[in-house]
Amino acid sequence: MTDPSRRWQRRSYHHGNLKEVLVEAARKLIEEHGAFGFSLTEAARLAGVSPAAPYRHFRDRDALLAEVARSGFERFAARLDAAWNNGIPTPLSAFEALGRAYLTFARDEPASYAVMFETGASVDEGGEAIQAATSSPAAEKAFNVLLEAAAALCRQLPESERPPLKLVAMHIWTMSHGVASLFIQEGSAAKKVPLSAEEVLESGLLIYLKGLGVLPESPDEGTSAE
Repeated sequence: MTDPSRRWQRRSYHHGNLKEVLVEAARKLIEEHGAFGFSLTEAARLAGVSPAAPYRHFRDRDALLAEVARSGFERFAARLDAAWNNGIPTPLSAFEALGRAYLTFARDEPASYAVMFETGASVDEGGEAIQAATSSPAAEKAFNVLLEAAAALCRQLPESERPPLKLVAMHIWTMSHGVASLFIQEGSAAKKVPLSAEEVLESGLLIYLKGLGVLPESPDEGTSAE
């Protein structure tokens, strides 16, 4: 019987796309063994290339992980931007779509998400390269989408009562990341709460927005942030 990894190698690798194939191999290995549970040689083996081939693009495994994080942030930022859609049709509905897009990315790309958010602080494991990826333009673009959403939602408040927008964006990111980590990356919370990750995030964010005064306390007063 043919090894599935061999079938994947034949489908994926051809001259000129070595870098992309190695990144995809790294994602597969991360899903199986964790971010630091494999070597560059193992990535080369899965990609079906010689042990020396990866060094054309990556000086070591951590440089490969950094590329996984960087490219992940590019796709992540694109998804968030498309979901926010400049706050159309309303800032609140677009904000809810933004939260769903965040969780969908974590669910669809668990390996990229893990490297993007879980390993950047691991300097002892060679995290300097990964930390550089997490402060890349793509990572900043993702945060700027949240910042734009925060600004749109808080615009209806009197200027003197508006909270610091960067802090609001960071609160939104922290809450989204917490739900993604507990319900999707770890999965343990899903067994204890009879709600989906999307429902937990939406309810938490609505409570937060009410606390800021962006949404009225009573549902009879309406829930649309214009």
